[in-house]
Amino acid sequence: MNAQTRRLQVAGPAGAIECAIDAPAGTPRGLALVCHPHPLHGGTMDNKVVQTLARAFVQLGYEAVRFNFRGVGASAGSFDEGRGETDDAQAVLAACRGADQALRLAGFSFGAYIAARVAGRLPAEQAAERLILVGPAASRFDMPAVPAGTLVIHGEADEVVPLSDVLAWARPLAQPVTVVPGAGHFFHGQLPLLKSLVTGSAA
Repeated sequence: MNAQTRRLQVAGPAGAIECAIDAPAGTPRGLALVCHPHPLHGGTMDNKVVQTLARAFVQLGYEAVRFNFRGVGASAGSFDEGRGETDDAQAVLAACRGADQALRLAGFSFGAYIAARVAGRLPAEQAAERLILVGPAASRFDMPAVPAGTLVIHGEADEVVPLSDVLAWARPLAQPVTVVPGAGHFFHGQLPLLKSLVTGSAA
């Protein structure tokens, strides 16, 4: 995102995983892991929504970690329908998260599906303090149930994942959905608003 972005590789189940870390000024209040959209549709850790989420977390005082799923950029391996990508996210988390460090998990589109899967796998003592899902791919993947307090943000005019499909997933969970009027899947022209929704939900 900027000259201070630190690039590194961590060991993953399919080989090296390419990561980018942005740190706040001072001691971080925790770590935020951000998962990118679908690898087969151009999704990378440099996606604008992913970068916006990372900036929001840095503003909130978190160390923001983005990474490329297997087969993307310099990450080894090939697409694995979400199974291996969940393992990739857990490997990055294991490599980057300090002991007892507070955690926020976030993802965009396919990445929201992966973030939700990771949240469900963490033992209670390592649970994320907040899960943030942007444009969750509810019409394309079997989105799991999510913890109370999860922030779900979706565009009213999403042309990739219809809002109706997200509401159909959220309704039986009594999961609120924050709808951005007129926004499409990639939140073109709405990224500052998206950032403010994430930073404003910090409590």
